[in-house]
Amino acid sequence: MSGPQHTLRRTPRARDAPARARRSSRRRRRTAAAVAMAAAVWVAVLSVQAAVHDFPRGVLLLGCGALVAAGAWEGVLRRGWGRVAGLVVAGAALAGGVLLLVDEGYLRTLLLLGLGAVVWHAAARSAFRPDVELPAAERPRRPVVVVNPRSGDGRAARVGLAAAARDRGIDVRELRPGEDLVALVRTAVDAGADAVGMAGGDGSQAVVAALAADAGLPYACIPAGTRNHFAVDLGVDRSDVVGALDALVDGRERVVDLAEVNGRVFVNNVSLGVYAEAVAREGYRAAKVRTLLDAVPRSLGEHGGSRDLAWTTPGGRTMRGAAVILVGNNQYRLGGAAGAGTRPALDQGLLGVTVVDPPDRRAQPRRRPWRQWETPEFRVEATLPVPVGIDGEPAVLEPPVTFRVRPAALRVRIAPHHPGASPSAIEPVGALAALRALARIAAGRDPRQLPPRSTPAARQPG
Repeated sequence: MSGPQHTLRRTPRARDAPARARRSSRRRRRTAAAVAMAAAVWVAVLSVQAAVHDFPRGVLLLGCGALVAAGAWEGVLRRGWGRVAGLVVAGAALAGGVLLLVDEGYLRTLLLLGLGAVVWHAAARSAFRPDVELPAAERPRRPVVVVNPRSGDGRAARVGLAAAARDRGIDVRELRPGEDLVALVRTAVDAGADAVGMAGGDGSQAVVAALAADAGLPYACIPAGTRNHFAVDLGVDRSDVVGALDALVDGRERVVDLAEVNGRVFVNNVSLGVYAEAVAREGYRAAKVRTLLDAVPRSLGEHGGSRDLAWTTPGGRTMRGAAVILVGNNQYRLGGAAGAGTRPALDQGLLGVTVVDPPDRRAQPRRRPWRQWETPEFRVEATLPVPVGIDGEPAVLEPPVTFRVRPAALRVRIAPHHPGASPSAIEPVGALAALRALARIAAGRDPRQLPPRSTPAARQPG
């Protein structure tokens, strides 16, 4: 593929635009956090004042205020149906208060209470947006982007990615059918590329990220795949495929971990058990749910692969059998909290291990059907080859299956107008933790819940 034809030139004002936008975003976040805290105090004071001044009738309004506040706050802290339920509770409490107390002269107080809850909810949501400031990085002189035109049902072609890259002075290398991705990237690096981007799915991202890390080059994730999980956790806006190319022009930089399983690099996770056996089955991509359900009885049966897995708990106890073992490049947030299914950080230098136990009627019920912990290394024993899903791609590994983390291995460039953080990076789990986070944001401190660990810097090009 031919090199760039011309370079997109920017005026000094245009080059300074990302910095101005970041400063403006920081001010808006601090303001939103301060407004959210003020609205929370307003709701509390209004409810307590009414209860004290008109006791005992005011106690009913205090209870109404507590339900409105709790529902609005759950609407911030939860996602999906949990968020809907919280907002429904808040609305129902307010409506109930109006019906019960309007004749008592509390209509004005109830309206002010509702207004305070709405402001609290909206301002907190704004303050917890996943948008962080990343340090500037030296502009690459010979950036290259590899495009897999088949990823995401041809998403790169639909958005005109190749032309947009050339307009930015980025060399484009297209991955043709049957071509070796590793060889293609190494050829580009040997030809003088000083930054490498990958436009494709997570499997391709892992290959290119590993090569960039080994070469000490900055890497950019262009979300041209189907789900783009790695892009989301890096803080790349997966709806802005073309805009992600700016990472290779004037991008900001963050350093993240990589992980390995039996020497093979992965960027998201490796699954063992039911899901891994389903992924390996023919027809999985055409009928995922049906294939997954069909795999459950066989995998969890007496001679199923899930029963063959043996692993050790953090306390040193050896366990056998698991419905699912998920080993992540850093830990995933699970449950109904906001940002669930993503990773709050990618720079903690630890694997995130999640184990879902197989069904057992004799076992004492647990509050959650899974257990989680973090560790720099993890090992799974088995007597037979182990089906796994590596970043969603099926594989079979010889036991033992050994995992390890590579701390601070990869320099990642992020477009300056993209979030730069995972959806779960800013918003904590728990009401009190969220209030502390709002106070920290209002004070102008780093909004991220998990600051980067002190790890060795990624290797620079020699």
